[in-house]
Amino acid sequence: MIEQNFGRSLTVGVEEELWILDAETLDLVPAVESLVAGAAERSLPGALKTELHASVVELATETSENANEAIERLVELRRAAREIAERNGHSVAAAGSYPTSIPSEQEIAPVERYREFVEYAGPSARRQGVSGLHVHVGMPDANAAFRVMETIMPWLPVVLALSANSPYFEGRDTGMLSIRAEVIGLLPRHGAPPAFREYAEWERFIERMAESGIASDYTSFWWDIRLHPRFGTLEVRAPDQATSIQSAAALVRYVRALCEWALDAPPRECDPSERGVYDQNRWAASRFGPHGKLIHPDRNVALTVAELARELPVPLDGFDPQTCEADRQLEVGRANGLHAVCADLVERSVP
Repeated sequence: MIEQNFGRSLTVGVEEELWILDAETLDLVPAVESLVAGAAERSLPGALKTELHASVVELATETSENANEAIERLVELRRAAREIAERNGHSVAAAGSYPTSIPSEQEIAPVERYREFVEYAGPSARRQGVSGLHVHVGMPDANAAFRVMETIMPWLPVVLALSANSPYFEGRDTGMLSIRAEVIGLLPRHGAPPAFREYAEWERFIERMAESGIASDYTSFWWDIRLHPRFGTLEVRAPDQATSIQSAAALVRYVRALCEWALDAPPRECDPSERGVYDQNRWAASRFGPHGKLIHPDRNVALTVAELARELPVPLDGFDPQTCEADRQLEVGRANGLHAVCADLVERSVP
């Protein structure tokens, strides 16, 4: 049996992944250890942690009672990360990808589990130069968490489209507004989890994979949404990393509101074919962001992202469903080049 710590309904925890760069050149630098060490000397509402690449720092808030409290803690963590970085001649920036970076050339963080992951996944791992915003929402019990996961999963491409913020990769315009979603697709166990009928089936699948030795536990699955029984949460991993705190706040509030709606919604019928619809919608959201059309989760019709979002009883608080942060990156890049995009990301990342 997988350890469970459910029982706190609709609490919020947020994880972000920020780039660390040289303040003068705006090139990425492998300086995560200096940020983690600097944060250990402070009293913060969360933690700064390592990620796969040494040029990325993860910000993880403490568990918050609501979205607004989580956002306040996120602001404090971003400010602390910037202040610690500046002491060492560095800066930080938030985005789904870093425009000028060649991920395969970036150093891997000096942590054994990352080294093992790279040895296993090889070039698929080294290309993971992308950052996401992860929102943990507390669930009352395992069965409710599973039901909420299945209820909101068909709508996650809408979340991805609204969050799209990674149009550049390896120094070029990729033609995708969220190249991050496609890069994550290089990993094993990505996208939507398989179609299970109940929590017990999900648990048996995880245990089978762990006993085979292929995966250590469910945290070795890079799905867009996953149950996190040890934390007692449902973890939504679909969004690109937001640059502005306003965009991050809108995403956190939206994900939490989706979960609140789903807790009271009737269970969705298990239909494995819906995973095919999900894959199509995920690709369209990655390619076009909010400018494309997605298949309605419940009807045989394709609608714009704005039209789909309006069908949910969840407010688009802080969103303009006609645009996304990738549009801003492309506008700056086409006018002034990628260095200007990087400078703009730095300027907008910390309030």
